[in-house]
Amino acid sequence: MSSSASLQSFLPPSAHAARSSSRHRPSRARPFQCAAVSAPSSSAASPSASAVPAERLEPRVEQREGGYWVLKEKYRTSLNPQEKVKLGKEPMALFTEGGIKELAKLPMEQIDTDKLTKEDVDVRLKWLGLFHRRKQQYGRFMMRLKLPNGVTTSEQTRYLAGVIEKYGKEGCADVTTRQNWQIRGVTLPDVPEILEGLRSVGLTSLQSGMDNVRNPVGSPLAGIDPLEIVDTRPYTNLLSSYITNNSEGNLAITNLPRKWNVCVIGTHDLYEHPHINDLAYMPAEKDGKFGFNLLVGGFISPKRWGEALPLDAWVPGDDIIPVCKAVLEAFRDLGTRGNRQKTRMMWLIDELGMEAFRSEIEKRMPNGVLERAAAEDLIDKKWERRDYLGVHPQKQEGLSFVGLHVPVGRLQAADMFELARLADEYGSGELRLTVEQNIVLPNVRNDKVEALLAEPLLEKFSAHPSLLMKGLVACTGNQFCGQAIIETKARALQVTRDVEARVSVPRAVRMHWTGCPNSCAQVQVADIGFMGCLTKNSSGKIVEAADIFVGGRVGSDSHLTGVYKKAVPCEDLVPIVADLLVERFGAVPREREEDEE
Repeated sequence: MSSSASLQSFLPPSAHAARSSSRHRPSRARPFQCAAVSAPSSSAASPSASAVPAERLEPRVEQREGGYWVLKEKYRTSLNPQEKVKLGKEPMALFTEGGIKELAKLPMEQIDTDKLTKEDVDVRLKWLGLFHRRKQQYGRFMMRLKLPNGVTTSEQTRYLAGVIEKYGKEGCADVTTRQNWQIRGVTLPDVPEILEGLRSVGLTSLQSGMDNVRNPVGSPLAGIDPLEIVDTRPYTNLLSSYITNNSEGNLAITNLPRKWNVCVIGTHDLYEHPHINDLAYMPAEKDGKFGFNLLVGGFISPKRWGEALPLDAWVPGDDIIPVCKAVLEAFRDLGTRGNRQKTRMMWLIDELGMEAFRSEIEKRMPNGVLERAAAEDLIDKKWERRDYLGVHPQKQEGLSFVGLHVPVGRLQAADMFELARLADEYGSGELRLTVEQNIVLPNVRNDKVEALLAEPLLEKFSAHPSLLMKGLVACTGNQFCGQAIIETKARALQVTRDVEARVSVPRAVRMHWTGCPNSCAQVQVADIGFMGCLTKNSSGKIVEAADIFVGGRVGSDSHLTGVYKKAVPCEDLVPIVADLLVERFGAVPREREEDEE
């Protein structure tokens, strides 16, 4: 979508159009409120814009020849290593000036002898979505795509399956916690051809890593949900088009102080997790016109995590890009670039205060005006969050969507080829990825549902997984990620199976596993979370372990939780988790053979 007119068919005629007579019928909603946790936020007592010294509001970057933005000389002190890499050589030049083609011709042994080319491979290629797995798969890369709203096609899925298939046991794919594809096993000589192949099927990996905007998240049920507030797809498509300049590279926002997340909310279920995004568009009506209230600053990091805060701003539904641009430019211009753990946008908000931060955004709006927030948003705070796994009727008569559980998000090439076939044979050739690492097949004719459920692939990717399996999320873990301390995916599955043998739960319990404090699997939002670490076991041996988090929530009563129990050896987790489920989540112990006389 490229114009406001093209958005009109997706906008609800009024706030009342989203309301339903079902059991989920929302009441008149209060404004969505979040509060930062784990560290006090100065935003709560925000100083006025005039209280911030003028010199602090001087932009720290400037545009250079070629359109690149670089840090000014006067601010090049106490920089973190990543900022020094950016100063050493412009990362985007690998794409915009074709540097990747020459780099791909060099053997890894030669690349490693030169500081610049070694930095290219280990850091700058992340601007092209390529992550070298130096420790685990030397010479191989993970490639992360841009997939706005998690919507993909059978053609795209087949192409990606074909890429990883050629790498044999080294190749696989993951559904990520940002509704996205990551493929693994890629070798550098293949990259130029893969980039061209992505373009041919309407995909890009550009600007998907390091100090760039991550995949725009929207409702996985956009456009097919009978109870949705608004179809998020046109908005996430617009955002992605702006962020990557239609896959040509948006040089204005490729030199941010740190990564940055954005989402658009389409339902009362808040499937998009707005509270952990740097910018979240919350549906809201003002003066009879549909638009969005804005939340800013949500993030998770090793040292601190905080929920997004109201910006006290509203934008019309057909005009969402200018404010996104203004927020990003304020962050780019004013964000600090020292301690890497203090460079997410919330740290800037805390330093300036919310009102001063808002003023900086307003300065960067096209007409210098940013409307104050609507008094109410359209989110029902008492909404019962729905399960999208299984078979559900669409708003389109005679059609259903089928949510499939992908255990910890991992797929092989054969799985992807088969998913593409199912999407074509039973649906409309479309697949939807979710932030819980699952997949939705939309537009399935009701008379085909039974046959779809009988397909062999659904024995692996079940439409009706167990209550503990359905909420299981796991990051890459140390199988592939150099920062991960422990193995996550296989262990998450095994621990869950072992726990299921001990207890029966009355409802789904969301359990998230992350291999290190970066928390890519967002353990702070889980009912029970596991963050990898090392500790000594009862025999004094150093073993893989996990800090246990308990009590995170998603939805309109979102809450980021902290550590419940530190450094539990992974070998001791099963009985502890089983007891937790009994004590906190109403689980009932199962009779086990070893308990019988």
